[in-house]
Amino acid sequence: MIKKPKFIAFEGIDGCGKSTQAKRLADRLIQQGDTVHLTAEPSTRPIGKMIRDIFAHKLDADDRTIAALFVADRLDHVINHEEGILANLEKGITVICDRYYLSSYAYQGSLVPLDWVMNANALCVELAKPTIHIYIDIPVELSFERLQNSRAFLERYETMENLKRVRDMYFEVITLLKEQEHLVILDGTQSIDAIAEDVWEEVRRL
Repeated sequence: MIKKPKFIAFEGIDGCGKSTQAKRLADRLIQQGDTVHLTAEPSTRPIGKMIRDIFAHKLDADDRTIAALFVADRLDHVINHEEGILANLEKGITVICDRYYLSSYAYQGSLVPLDWVMNANALCVELAKPTIHIYIDIPVELSFERLQNSRAFLERYETMENLKRVRDMYFEVITLLKEQEHLVILDGTQSIDAIAEDVWEEVRRL
């Protein structure tokens, strides 16, 4: 269906359903005959594992350190020769990423200066800007309810107060970047199938 490889990033606060939609889209593109690399951030590589350990309360770190770790993990995710985003795109493979630099802008930018976070991510933006960012929006209350029902324990940042801060920051960033990036906002309170159709309508026009 897609004539040339695209880079599609899914965004949203925790519990919005973006991981489900990323997988649904990957499956549908594969059924249409496309080759797809489905990936996520934090990555599964060493720096990404360190971030996951911090979120799971196995390690402690300052918010500024976490922001810097995300930049390092993202750059490695973009340029590593084994399974990096650029390596896949250069092979003609469409890349679908569950979170990318907008997540850093929203999550870390709500805790440390946004301009610092954006400047730190500038090389990643230059090297691999997504063809489209798909932001799936849900209310904070629904996010927190889903997290409580699906988690054995809540991760770092998964509080009502922080989720609200992050959602507000997402909209601030989307407004800031709307002339520079291809951004779409989808209603995440719909059924999984309805959201998947909205995603498909956006992607098939690329």
